[in-house]
Amino acid sequence: MQNAQRDFLATVAEKSDGAALRGDYTDITADYVVQQNWAAYTPEEHALWRKLYQRQAELLPGRACDEFIESLNALNASEGIPDFEATSKALFAATGWTIVAVPGLIPELAFFTHLANRRFPVTVWLRKPEEFDYIVEPDVFHDYFGHVPLLFNPIFAHHIQEYGKGGLKAMGLGGLDQLARLYWYTIEFGLVQSPQGLRAYGAGILSSGGELTYCLEPSSSRHIALDVERCMRTLYKIDSYQETYFVIRDFQQLFDDTAPDFTPLYARIKQQEPLPANTLLPNEVELVQG
Repeated sequence: MQNAQRDFLATVAEKSDGAALRGDYTDITADYVVQQNWAAYTPEEHALWRKLYQRQAELLPGRACDEFIESLNALNASEGIPDFEATSKALFAATGWTIVAVPGLIPELAFFTHLANRRFPVTVWLRKPEEFDYIVEPDVFHDYFGHVPLLFNPIFAHHIQEYGKGGLKAMGLGGLDQLARLYWYTIEFGLVQSPQGLRAYGAGILSSGGELTYCLEPSSSRHIALDVERCMRTLYKIDSYQETYFVIRDFQQLFDDTAPDFTPLYARIKQQEPLPANTLLPNEVELVQG
């Protein structure tokens, strides 16, 4: 194993009080890619996938954005853990993206490099039955069900590639904390204002049985219009439902608002105190459902 890979695994062990990552990192390539080995999934794992899929699919109408629902239905992934190679062929034909199998969490450099080259990392292992409602580390269900469908949308797919490029740049500017907050509040936990009302497009919401209903309740949390700088200043919670949800008008806004050079933003935000997750600034208006 290369030195950089050893350093990554050692860092994770330190942060997690000695605990190892869930995935098998034995046979990773230099960019942390592994073989999916679809034939190795057990009947029990496919059955668990079907249960997870069914629960989420029943919650989607009236809560998930139309673009997500349409792409998910076209994937025909309800009967078992999907074969990444088959999905990649369809995805490449649609937007030039492919899926790469990874053992689990990977370093920022590898993650951003994949995104910048239109390769989306998807974890190969599935959670255990006792983790049906909550899992700490993203698994194949979160990564595939939550993220892959919107990669069929050309505007969103282009945004993800540009985010990868921006991540590589941020690594040299000390802006990873700020960029991580933007990713969290948009790609993972973002809402969009559709003509029918607020709808979820963030993968963390779409793959969660509880948060998909919670995030749209008027009294649940803050619902405010996305402002990139404001978002980058806002702290977030990883062990509870979100206290603030940022709302975009459409995917074109997300692409346009994140297109400018973030260099001056990083410099300015570093001079300011971060905002608590439940902040509502004096000039902000809480958006309501409907």
